[in-house]
Amino acid sequence: MPPANRVLLAVIAVLALGGVIVSAVSLQRHYAKSATAFCDFNQKFSCDIVNRSEYSTLMGVPVAAIGVAGYAVLCVLSTLWRMRAETPNRLLGAALAGLAFALYLTYIEAYELMTWCILCLVSLILISLISVLAIAVKLKSARA
Repeated sequence: MPPANRVLLAVIAVLALGGVIVSAVSLQRHYAKSATAFCDFNQKFSCDIVNRSEYSTLMGVPVAAIGVAGYAVLCVLSTLWRMRAETPNRLLGAALAGLAFALYLTYIEAYELMTWCILCLVSLILISLISVLAIAVKLKSARA
């Protein structure tokens, strides 16, 4: 593995851990019984509205739980499985799948709910950065 990939994978791991934390907080808000001012500023910026909407689950599974699992997979790929030959391809595939899902959820926030969740936007930024770094890992691995 090229030394530059080690650095990129370490950064991906840190970002993925951040994603696990953000998604876990969002999951907690999904199941919370009471409203909170944590990230509810008004009708346009409300995590509670988004995390408790009809779009907050997929086949009965909270979207935030999918986020926790997805970021955990990215973390495992970038740490425990970093030396495997297939890791760059799997990492890129997982990151792009996560980015596509995050973009779909962003569409839902913008055009269906018309309310933004700060936690969701932070997650979108994290998965976007991870995707860019995963592309770099894949390109560097292809050259090596």
